[in-house]
Amino acid sequence: MGKIRQEIDDALAAWIAEQHVFFVATAPSSTAGRVNLSPKGVEGLRVLEGGEVAWLDLTGSGAETLAHVRENGRVTLMFCAFEGPPRIVRLYGRGAVVEPGDPEFPDLRARFSSTALVRSILRVRVDRVADSCGYGVPLMRFEAHRTQLTAWAERKGPEGLRRYQREKNEKSIDGLPALRFPPLAGGS
Repeated sequence: MGKIRQEIDDALAAWIAEQHVFFVATAPSSTAGRVNLSPKGVEGLRVLEGGEVAWLDLTGSGAETLAHVRENGRVTLMFCAFEGPPRIVRLYGRGAVVEPGDPEFPDLRARFSSTALVRSILRVRVDRVADSCGYGVPLMRFEAHRTQLTAWAERKGPEGLRRYQREKNEKSIDGLPALRFPPLAGGS
């Protein structure tokens, strides 16, 4: 039925790249905080060498994943085969948030296609890979990627996006720090 392994081999990396969506689960350290589960598009994910994955964290209405990963690093990614043979893969690991001001950001960012929506990159060192049947996952066909987020970002422009991030992405819904911001021009 299911297989457990410590790493992502080439065949699994190729399967992951074929999926159109994955889900990210995180939770704060406090039991009073909310567990978060977010859908993500696979076009923004890369399997890296050394047992790591990374994905583009795009500007959105919340920053729960950022806040939880920043606080405790715990993260699980889940991929489901909605087309083809049934399969579910979960990647468990410890994550880190890499923001534009961080030294490793430019090299990591170069691995992805261009988009103005990137507010950070989440990088996860995978320590457990669980592969299971997926018999309960429905068959569905992929139609297309949605265009609304890109259109929204283009209307806002770079400064509008930055303002939005400052207003909506500095803290999680539970008040945990999420997105850091470099000092504004003049050090303020």
